[in-house]
Amino acid sequence: MNLDDYGSLYGEALSLARIAVPAGTLLHRAAGEVLEMAAAYHSDGFAFLHSGDRVNALAAFAYGLGWLDAGSRLGLLEPSSAHPPETVAACIAASQDAHLDEKTHRYRRMLDAALGAVEVAADGASPLHAAAGEFYSAARAWYAQGVVLLDAGDRAAALALFSYGYAWLDAGIRAGLFRITGERGLFTV
Repeated sequence: MNLDDYGSLYGEALSLARIAVPAGTLLHRAAGEVLEMAAAYHSDGFAFLHSGDRVNALAAFAYGLGWLDAGSRLGLLEPSSAHPPETVAACIAASQDAHLDEKTHRYRRMLDAALGAVEVAADGASPLHAAAGEFYSAARAWYAQGVVLLDAGDRAAALALFSYGYAWLDAGIRAGLFRITGERGLFTV
């Protein structure tokens, strides 16, 4: 799927997304924040795409879809959905090669640091403890797959995976699954 289609898929998924928890409940605020982040990055992605910045568009789309999918997995959003960026062909022009290289390597470093800067916040007997483990494993797996693709020379696919995985960590923090034990500036809190 090309980047334009990826953005359209994102828009369709976002248009269907609804907060799944009742208004006035304690989790409603978390659900609203997750949906707000997903909507913001959709808008940002298209702004980048229309300005010709396909690198930042790709990162924004993957990151925003990560928020949407993480919120869905937590049960904060419906319908249940998953949109991992495994099939995106970003077609980044050679003129943006240095930008792609810098951003991909920076996101790799940032996600690696972020994975080391959180710990599970929920008690071991809580279902949220298991959820934190699942979210952490998902972010770690997207990171590992991104490293493999980066080492193979596919920087655009690696950037998408790093961005998507990062969103799972950020959403997990917003939902209270994780506590930040390292640099707070690595997270959208």
